[in-house]
Formats: sequence, C-alpha cells, structure tokens
Amino acid sequence: MEQRDDSAVRDFVERMALMWADWGFPKMAARVLMTFMASDAESLTAAQLREALDASAGAISGAVRYLIQIRMLQRHPLPGSREHAYSLHEDTWYEATAKSGFYTALAGLTEEGVKATGPDSPGGRRLIEMRDFFAFLDREMGALIERWHAQQDTAEGP
Repeated sequence: MEQRDDSAVRDFVERMALMWADWGFPKMAARVLMTFMASDAESLTAAQLREALDASAGAISGAVRYLIQIRMLQRHPLPGSREHAYSLHEDTWYEATAKSGFYTALAGLTEEGVKATGPDSPGGRRLIEMRDFFAFLDREMGALIERWHAQQDTAEGP
C-alpha cells in the first residue's frame, strides 16, 4: 500500500480548486471541499481547515457556510466546546444535486423567463430549451442515482 504524500495531496487540492473556480465555483469553497474529499479524517474543525489551507478564519467560515448551504457539508457540535466539526454528507454528490431541489428550482425559475420573454422569441426558445433540460435532469436524477448505487454495490463485491 502506498503512503500518503501530503505535498501531492496539497497540490491536488489546489489544482482541483482552480478547476472548480474556472467553472464558477467559489475558490475557497472548492479548496475546503477538496480538503474534505482528500482527508483521511471523518470530520474537520474550522481550526484544522485554517491550518491545512493557511487561510483566515473569515475565509473558512464563508466557505463552510456556502458548502452547508449547497448541502455538501454538515455541521456537528463538539460536546463541551463552542466549536463545531464539519463533515461531508454520507452521499455528498446526491445531497448536493438530486436531493437539493436545485434542478427543480432552476427549471421553475427558467419558466418565469420563458413567460417574460415570450415563448416564440429567440430568447424564449433558448429559455425553453434550458427549462426542458433542467426538468429532464430533475426527472432522471433519481434513476441515475439508483444506477450509481447499483454500480457501487457491484464494484464492492462480496
């Protein structure tokens, strides 16, 4: 079994965070998320995140708050302390996509855009395609997650 290379892990976290940031995800939130993804620990405190990422308390607080809001992280009180620990949801990607209602909300709001622009206008037609795409994702996400879980169960084997 190969040993953990902390320098390579830090490089991975930073490179992955840059990729997510290029796609519009907040960079510090991406750094925090990738720190959790690559961590051997089940949970981390804000102090541990500050140390790992050499970041300010405010930056960590904002990133953690954002990740909780989009259902990527959850907060746990530490008994006997005012501090909290944070951890990934057990099924992080499902929590952040299918269960969050994001696609439903996006399709619904896009419908308002269709009404505002008129369905027969060029903008309306683009918005109809956008609405239909996110409505499709919303309808299909449950089946997709079931197939993902079935694949994971098969990959784990007996």
